[in-house]
Amino acid sequence: MTILCVRFQLPPMYEAALPGLLGLLAEFTPVVEALPPDGALADLRGAERYFGRGAADLAAMIRVRALALYGIDCAIGAGPSPLLARMALKDAQPGAIRAVPEGPDAVAEFLADRPVGALPGVGTATARTLREYGLATLGRVAAAPLSTLQRLVGAKAGRELYEKANGIDRGRVVPNAVSSSLVAERPFPLDELDPDRHRRALLSAADELGARLRALEKVCRTLTLTVRYADLPRSRTGSTGGTPIATTRSRTLKEPTAHSPALTRTAYGMYEALGLQRARVRVLVLRAEGLTPAEQASYQLTFDPVDDKVRRIEEVADRARAKFGPRAVLPGTLAS
Repeated sequence: MTILCVRFQLPPMYEAALPGLLGLLAEFTPVVEALPPDGALADLRGAERYFGRGAADLAAMIRVRALALYGIDCAIGAGPSPLLARMALKDAQPGAIRAVPEGPDAVAEFLADRPVGALPGVGTATARTLREYGLATLGRVAAAPLSTLQRLVGAKAGRELYEKANGIDRGRVVPNAVSSSLVAERPFPLDELDPDRHRRALLSAADELGARLRALEKVCRTLTLTVRYADLPRSRTGSTGGTPIATTRSRTLKEPTAHSPALTRTAYGMYEALGLQRARVRVLVLRAEGLTPAEQASYQLTFDPVDDKVRRIEEVADRARAKFGPRAVLPGTLAS
């Protein structure tokens, strides 16, 4: 077992702790891939030799340190590959470590009885097609001829499905930096049903992110929206209460930007795409990712006088905020 998949049990309004928790993982290995809003992958191949301990022992040390330093528990899946570590995490209870034994036979036994939809990358339509042909479990998919799978789901997808069902994972942990992102959280005092209040919260978060990006002279390439809902009954991971169920969506911007109206439009688009109907929302989290220096970004030229006017007003508002405080200038919707 060389790969850990960690999901931190972050309470609402505490997602900003993720960079610090990733720093904790980096004390064990430099190969850490952030999985916002609350998770990470860590490759421990070098750490096992350095510390003289197995992945399960290192996972226990990580959990103890997260509790001691941040008061945050975590669930951890361990396996010989990122794919198996992710799948093991689905079985891990909060505060527990679920490990996939090494060896071809142990991996095959771990995968055999799982539904085909449990495999990362297999969507609803693909799972339905496979079930129609009697391939309802990963064990049956692994035993099926490669040519049959390729006829059902396509040549490339069929080969990937065949390999993953047999425990073959060509993926790797790609180090990244969640610290190269900015987060704006908008909690509600009570679980909120009103879509208009959801939109006002998104407007406020996008306006804050835009102002912070411009102050840092940065632009972002990607915007991620996380919607945390009210507590629901026991989930498939076994958790109850304390940690709301969440939905996360990301969207790559047409061009890198720190322009608040562009960020707001993107946030609204992701929110509308969720199709929430009377959802009890506890907190909305907006993250600007893929930050780069503004001077290095390229922009599409525009001859729209309205856009130029809005950007000039934005510059004046930024100067007013810098002098009189962040609430010196607000969008009219938020002023009330």
